[in-house]
Amino acid sequence: MPFIDSKITIPVTSELKEELKSEFGKLINTLGKSETYLMVGIDDAYDLWLGGKKLEKGAYISVSLYGNAPSESYDKLTGQICDLFSEKLGIPGNSVYVTYHPVNDWGWNGSNF
Repeated sequence: MPFIDSKITIPVTSELKEELKSEFGKLINTLGKSETYLMVGIDDAYDLWLGGKKLEKGAYISVSLYGNAPSESYDKLTGQICDLFSEKLGIPGNSVYVTYHPVNDWGWNGSNF
């Protein structure tokens, strides 16, 4: 039951959003999860500041998941996300924050897991 929420400072085309969504579907395997229940949100043209300065190219990615994953898996996924955003959007890794939020109680379809 993962959710990847991206806030991106630059405009992103619908086609590129689809590409990012598909890549997230592959990358989530790094945390032992599958695309089957993956939800993705992409907010583009979003204002972000880092160190008191507005980012022209930057991103904040929040990864929530039911349960937990090893720290090494989080570290690996951070690298993969930074590489993806650099390759597809031209956003450098030093302008990307990635946070992880393991959740014990996750609801879906009228009940909790």
